[in-house]
Amino acid sequence: MKKIISLAVLTALVTGCASMNQPQQGAGYGADGFGEEVLVTAPANSVSLNDAYLLSPAPKYYIGNAYKVEDVQYIPVEDLTYNQTGVAGIIPTELNGTKTSNGEIFDSAQMVATSKTLPLPTIVRVTNLDNGQSVVVRVNNRGPFVNTRIMDLSPAAAQKIGMTSQAKVQIQVMPDETIAVKNATIGTAQPQPVVNQPVAQPVAQPEPQPVAQPVAQPVAAGDYSVQVAAFYAEDSATTLANRMRAYGDATIVQEGDMFKVRIVNLDAAKARSVIDALRQNEGMAPGLLKNGRWVNADSI
Repeated sequence: MKKIISLAVLTALVTGCASMNQPQQGAGYGADGFGEEVLVTAPANSVSLNDAYLLSPAPKYYIGNAYKVEDVQYIPVEDLTYNQTGVAGIIPTELNGTKTSNGEIFDSAQMVATSKTLPLPTIVRVTNLDNGQSVVVRVNNRGPFVNTRIMDLSPAAAQKIGMTSQAKVQIQVMPDETIAVKNATIGTAQPQPVVNQPVAQPVAQPEPQPVAQPVAQPVAAGDYSVQVAAFYAEDSATTLANRMRAYGDATIVQEGDMFKVRIVNLDAAKARSVIDALRQNEGMAPGLLKNGRWVNADSI
């Protein structure tokens, strides 16, 4: 009799534990309405890291403009220094086969992830801070639109680092790999052919006549600001702002829980020069504001 009672108790305990691991109804990606999946652990050798896939060209290289989801604004930026910690979840397997924001097809067996602001695709290293295990993933979709999470991983990537539900992670952009996949997607710029121009012969010029010089006018503060990057960690923003002072008056603007690095007090010509320099020298995709309102970075 005692043995039968013990088995019954054991069965009840197992059933109770299983019910505690079921996902809550309504928890999800906010605007998308997708729930987070509780991962069932697959055999350890069922997934292998596919470097060829990680660095393969995408249908397009996508950054996108600033956008809002349920009154929360997100500002995508190209940031090769990105290094953040936060909570990650797991992409539901029922999304397998759907199209991502940059035109790829989501494959739950690949090492992929979502981000609200990183360019698509971006290559990042994700470390599970509970056990120290890391995985390299390809960010190829937007989300999760839940303020408590900064990234969601495919089931395969989550299993690789021992995640069975939400976990605290560190996310680090891998700059060399990210540039490689970007170049594979958009192609490297081709040098323009040099055309030999005939050498102009000097022509005698008349003596210049003295002219009245205009009185210099005081320069007013510019209407334009160039946003370089946005961070959840203030120390990361401070580090980048110190480096960006080589390009102008770099400052940090806090909006909500984000710290935004901007180069401020620029006129149109200086803003254009700063944007071009950041693109060429830093590999960044800066945003442009005029009197605090977002405008097209190529409109000036």
